[in-house]
Amino acid sequence: MSEHTINTERRSENTPPQHVLDLEPGSTAADWHQHPNGGGWVYRTAHVAETAYVGPNAVVYDSAMVYDNTKICGSAKVFMHARVFGNAEVCDSAQVFEHAEVYGNAMIRDNAEVTGHAKVFGNAEVSDLALVFDHASVYGNAKVCGNAWVLDSARVFDSAKVCGDARIDGNARVFGNAKVGGNAWVCEETRVHGHAVVCGETRVCGHARVYGNAKVGGLAVVGDCERVFENAEVSGFYGVIE
Repeated sequence: MSEHTINTERRSENTPPQHVLDLEPGSTAADWHQHPNGGGWVYRTAHVAETAYVGPNAVVYDSAMVYDNTKICGSAKVFMHARVFGNAEVCDSAQVFEHAEVYGNAMIRDNAEVTGHAKVFGNAEVSDLALVFDHASVYGNAKVCGNAWVLDSARVFDSAKVCGDARIDGNARVFGNAKVGGNAWVCEETRVHGHAVVCGETRVCGHARVYGNAKVGGLAVVGDCERVFENAEVSGFYGVIE
């Protein structure tokens, strides 16, 4: 026998890689199967319809449900009690978990996460490092991207866009063609809509309304029941409108 032994052992094509087994501690190869449409790994307690696509590096586990014509691709993960259905797509390194729901034609991509009891549906898109969680909803043609957070019971819908490091929380609503970016914080019972732009270090709180073609930026604070509308521009103490 040679002094140097060559290891010719190969992992069976039907055996999950170790990083997949580790997702369900104590699981064995028998607990997993490859989805017939795409070859991705599915744990025994999860449900994936035959009509769905699960790519070779994607994983569905725990009690997650994926059905209809959804696509789980890249190295995406759907787990815990999450549900993905309709024509939705979860791709790249995105994750959908806990009790979150993604459906319609929604797309979750890059390193985005949808979790808690959040819902993303319609033609909405969540991308980059964005987070949608708690009981928040993103729908219509809305986009949440960058490092933005949408949480609590906030809603982003229509063709609104939330980007940068913006945060939308409480019962806030961002809709129409409104844009919120920079480090802006829109919270409590506020409404930002129309073609309004909120950016910079702005805080919009209380029952404030920003709408029309209004622009609020810099270090501005719009609170209580204040209204900023039509073509008004508010840039705080010494901030600028981006």
